[in-house]
Amino acid sequence: MRQEPAGATSLAGGQGPAAHDVAIFAAGCFWGVQDYFDQVPGVTETEVGYIGGHINNPSYEQVSTHTTGHAEATRVVFDPKKVTYEILLKQFFRMHDPTQLNRQGPDIGDNYRSAIFYKDEAQKAVAQKLINELNQSGKYKKPVVTTLEPAGKFWPAEDYHQHYTQKTGFGACHIDYAVV
Repeated sequence: MRQEPAGATSLAGGQGPAAHDVAIFAAGCFWGVQDYFDQVPGVTETEVGYIGGHINNPSYEQVSTHTTGHAEATRVVFDPKKVTYEILLKQFFRMHDPTQLNRQGPDIGDNYRSAIFYKDEAQKAVAQKLINELNQSGKYKKPVVTTLEPAGKFWPAEDYHQHYTQKTGFGACHIDYAVV
């Protein structure tokens, strides 16, 4: 059996309690993304961290240098009986501007990219379908630049980043939650 590096979370074999599923989204600063998803009914757990890069167990400082390839991301554990992956995707696209390349608001760099890290081909297909629909809808003046990337190892961020907005009252850079 292959061992994961210390600290890494893999999506292979499932994550979270039985009957739950996992989605991973990057939409700029992970503080606001986590705060937003914590409000979605059916989401049972969130964790911020780093994914999509080429070094093991990166720190915030390393990711901020734009040399590791990681995105700031939020791992969302959800009950598919209460909220679908498609609804989570619609919330993801609602909370940020998916037409901005490698930035959200004042945060600039590849670590702030808009990305969906899919765990399997089913998640990829649903995400691609929604991106196509958004591009054809005329909702945005520019095309959606959100990348679809296979979910590799998710490295949890440092403790002080977890639920930062709830702890401090700061970091809610995204729009307020609303039902989609």
